[in-house]
Amino acid sequence: MKKIFILICCLFVASGAGATVDKNLVSAAEKYLNSVTGLSGDFIQSANGKSDKGTFSMLRPGRVRLDYDSLPVQLISDGEDLYFFDKSLDQITTVPLTSTPAGILVRKNINLHSADIVVDETTDGDNTFALKMYMRDQIGLGTMTVVFDRQPVKLNSWTVVDATGAKTNVTFHDLKTKTNFAKDYFQIQRHKMVNTAGGDDFYD
Repeated sequence: MKKIFILICCLFVASGAGATVDKNLVSAAEKYLNSVTGLSGDFIQSANGKSDKGTFSMLRPGRVRLDYDSLPVQLISDGEDLYFFDKSLDQITTVPLTSTPAGILVRKNINLHSADIVVDETTDGDNTFALKMYMRDQIGLGTMTVVFDRQPVKLNSWTVVDATGAKTNVTFHDLKTKTNFAKDYFQIQRHKMVNTAGGDDFYD
């Protein structure tokens, strides 16, 4: 499970040596991301020759949730921290959302020209375009490439290459606008029960 957490954290990490950057594509991506309040849909994650799928939800500012269909794990950001919940171990690992590059995508105001975000390269395709980026103070940790559909502009996928060269790709499907999430949807649900030996226990 630790490997999964590292890979997922990379989704939210961003070396790069400057390449071609089309400012129009950067502006198009920025405009789209700022127009999105909430999204919900499916995803397929590919890494190390394995694929896992699940559901993805996002609500700006700061809230993200990934639920895996076949793994007892959940990734949730409540706006401040990113939590990796291993249900099989009843274990939670926490990192600050601001330390993860995908936190860029759920900021209140997304500025891809800002000092702490470096768009290292843009790629222009027939139906899609992509931005390769990293956070300036995390240049040694890897890069994150976000792919957008062109017409209309829409989040398509992202690929992360970490400092070791390991690649993780997440592709989104059937993304739809959604903002009416339950109040506690972006919080880990652990239900307390009484342990006869004393103290508290939890169940899902």
